[in-house]
Amino acid sequence: MYSTTVVTDLVAQHYLTVPDPGPEGVPHSHHFEIEVTFRGPELNAHDYLVDIDDAEAALADLADRYRDELLNDLPEFEGDNPSVERFARVVFERVTDAVTDETVAELAVTVWEDDAAAATYDAPV
Repeated sequence: MYSTTVVTDLVAQHYLTVPDPGPEGVPHSHHFEIEVTFRGPELNAHDYLVDIDDAEAALADLADRYRDELLNDLPEFEGDNPSVERFARVVFERVTDAVTDETVAELAVTVWEDDAAAATYDAPV
């Protein structure tokens, strides 16, 4: 299985909407690092799994979308707790829509909210 990973980072804000969230219940910032790994068993005619330029462009668009935003205010988080786990799923959906190489069979998105905590969402595409 081949894999190709691209990374971006951004600062965004959120607050958790769970019962008794403690200090996480007030708006606060994170320096998120977003890691996207494409996986597949075959390469294309150019010996790529995924066009890295396309993947980097998708991540640049993603960073532009969320940079300096309060995640809670965005429609893709409406009705959901904007946890790092939910953010990973939202990123997965956006990247899957943007990067459509036929060689990509699986996608894994890891969102780091700090140096010690991250969440991953991965699934077939």
